[in-house]
Amino acid sequence: MIQDPFNIFFRKKPALMLITLKKSGRARYGSMLSKEIDCTYSHAVKILQSLEKLGLVDFEKKGRIKLIKLTKKGQEIAGHMQRVKEEL
Repeated sequence: MIQDPFNIFFRKKPALMLITLKKSGRARYGSMLSKEIDCTYSHAVKILQSLEKLGLVDFEKKGRIKLIKLTKKGQEIAGHMQRVKEEL
Protein backbone atom coordinates (compact mmCIF):
# COMPACT_ATOMS: atom_id res chain seq x y z
CA MET A 1 0.00 0.00 0.00
CA ILE A 2 1.35 3.42 -0.98
CA GLN A 3 1.47 6.01 1.78
CA ASP A 4 -0.59 9.16 1.31
CA PRO A 5 1.90 11.58 -0.32
CA PHE A 6 0.59 14.45 1.82
CA ASN A 7 1.86 12.62 4.92
CA ILE A 8 5.38 12.59 3.50
CA PHE A 9 5.55 16.39 3.61
CA PHE A 10 3.38 17.27 6.61
CA ARG A 11 2.44 15.84 9.98
CA LYS A 12 -1.07 14.67 9.27
CA LYS A 13 -3.10 15.83 12.28
CA PRO A 14 -1.73 19.38 12.63
CA ALA A 15 -2.03 19.94 8.88
CA LEU A 16 -5.58 18.58 8.79
CA MET A 17 -6.47 20.76 11.76
CA LEU A 18 -5.36 23.91 9.93
CA ILE A 19 -7.07 22.86 6.70
CA THR A 20 -10.30 21.99 8.54
CA LEU A 21 -10.36 25.36 10.29
CA LYS A 22 -9.77 27.11 6.97
CA LYS A 23 -12.44 25.13 5.10
CA SER A 24 -15.09 25.77 7.72
CA GLY A 25 -14.40 29.49 7.76
CA ARG A 26 -15.73 29.80 11.29
CA ALA A 27 -14.44 29.28 14.81
CA ARG A 28 -14.62 25.77 16.24
CA TYR A 29 -14.26 24.30 19.68
CA GLY A 30 -11.69 21.66 20.56
CA SER A 31 -13.86 18.55 20.91
CA MET A 32 -15.58 19.25 17.58
CA LEU A 33 -12.25 19.71 15.85
CA SER A 34 -10.77 16.55 17.38
CA LYS A 35 -13.71 14.50 16.07
CA GLU A 36 -13.40 16.01 12.59
CA ILE A 37 -9.72 15.09 12.27
CA ASP A 38 -10.13 11.78 14.14
CA CYS A 39 -7.85 12.27 17.14
CA THR A 40 -8.28 12.37 20.89
CA TYR A 41 -9.22 15.59 22.58
CA SER A 42 -5.97 15.67 24.59
CA HIS A 43 -3.91 15.22 21.41
CA ALA A 44 -5.89 18.01 19.73
CA VAL A 45 -5.21 20.32 22.68
CA LYS A 46 -1.45 19.67 22.48
CA ILE A 47 -1.46 20.41 18.75
CA LEU A 48 -3.53 23.57 19.28
CA GLN A 49 -1.16 24.82 21.97
CA SER A 50 1.75 24.41 19.54
CA LEU A 51 -0.18 26.17 16.78
CA GLU A 52 -0.99 29.02 19.17
CA LYS A 53 2.70 29.44 20.06
CA LEU A 54 3.45 29.69 16.33
CA GLY A 55 0.81 32.39 15.96
CA LEU A 56 -1.43 30.29 13.71
CA VAL A 57 -4.53 30.04 15.93
CA ASP A 58 -6.23 32.16 18.56
CA PHE A 59 -8.52 31.08 21.36
CA GLU A 60 -11.63 33.07 22.23
CA LYS A 61 -13.43 32.30 25.49
CA LYS A 62 -17.22 32.11 25.11
CA GLY A 63 -18.72 31.18 28.45
CA ARG A 64 -17.36 27.75 29.37
CA ILE A 65 -15.92 26.91 25.96
CA LYS A 66 -12.93 28.16 24.03
CA LEU A 67 -13.48 28.82 20.36
CA ILE A 68 -10.52 28.27 18.05
CA LYS A 69 -9.98 30.40 14.99
CA LEU A 70 -7.15 30.88 12.54
CA THR A 71 -5.07 34.02 12.65
CA LYS A 72 -4.27 35.81 9.40
CA LYS A 73 -0.92 33.96 9.30
CA GLY A 74 -2.74 30.68 10.03
CA GLN A 75 -5.15 31.27 7.15
CA GLU A 76 -2.28 31.86 4.75
CA ILE A 77 -0.38 28.74 5.82
CA ALA A 78 -3.55 26.61 5.80
CA GLY A 79 -4.25 27.84 2.27
CA HIS A 80 -0.78 26.78 1.14
CA MET A 81 -1.19 23.35 2.76
CA GLN A 82 -4.62 22.91 1.17
CA ARG A 83 -3.20 23.66 -2.28
CA VAL A 84 -0.36 21.15 -1.76
CA LYS A 85 -2.90 18.53 -0.63
CA GLU A 86 -5.01 19.14 -3.73
CA GLU A 87 -1.94 18.92 -6.02
CA LEU A 88 -0.94 15.56 -4.55
